Amino acid sequence: MRLTRFAAVWLICATAPGWALAGAQQYEPLAASVQAALHAAVSDMAAPEPQFRSVEEKIDWLTEMSQRLTKRMPDRKGRIEFLKTVRYEAQRAGLDPQLVLGLIQVESGFHKYAVSSAGARGYMQVMPFWVKLIGSKDQNLFHMRVNLRFGCTILRHYLDIEKGDLYRALGRYNGSLGRPEYPNIVRAAWEKHWAWPAARVTTASR
Repeated sequence: MRLTRFAAVWLICATAPGWALAGAQQYEPLAASVQAALHAAVSDMAAPEPQFRSVEEKIDWLTEMSQRLTKRMPDRKGRIEFLKTVRYEAQRAGLDPQLVLGLIQVESGFHKYAVSSAGARGYMQVMPFWVKLIGSKDQNLFHMRVNLRFGCTILRHYLDIEKGDLYRALGRYNGSLGRPEYPNIVRAAWEKHWAWPAARVTTASR
C-alpha cells in the first residue's frame, strides 16, 4: 500500500513523544437498546486473561509483541500487563488485537495520559462524552483497562453501524468519515509494526 505524502507525515508525527493524533468521535444520539447494550459492554471488568490456542502461542505472542513495544514501554511488567489487556479487550469486542495496537500507535503513540486538542483521552483517545453516555462517573479514561474497554467497545459499535466496513468504522472513530488518510495510516501501522503470522490483514485502502 502506498501512502499519500500527507498520510506519511501523519504516521511520522504519530510516533513522536507526547503526540496525540485523535480526531473526535462524534456524539450521536443512541437508541435506548443500543445505549443499554453499550453500557453493559463497558461495565463488566473481568480479569484480563486473553485467549490463546496454546501455551506456546501465548509465550510466542507476548514475547514478540513485548519486544516490539520495548522502546515505547521500558517497564517489562507494565508492558506485559498492557499487552494482555489489549488482547483481552480486543477479543472481547471481536477485534484483531494487532489492529488495536496499530490504532493505539496512531492515536496516542502509546502514551497513557495523552490528551488531544479535541479533549480525547488516553491510549485509544476516547472522548469524555462516552463516559456520560454509556459509562459511570467513577470511570477514569486515563485508567488503562477502562480506556481500552471503552475504545474497543466504541470501535466495535462503529463496525456494527457500518456492517463490518473497517474503513468507514475507522473514519467514524477518528471523526473523519469518508476521508482516506486516517484508515490508511492505521492500516500502515498495523501492517508495518504489529502484523502477526496468525492474523491476516484484510483492510483495503480507498
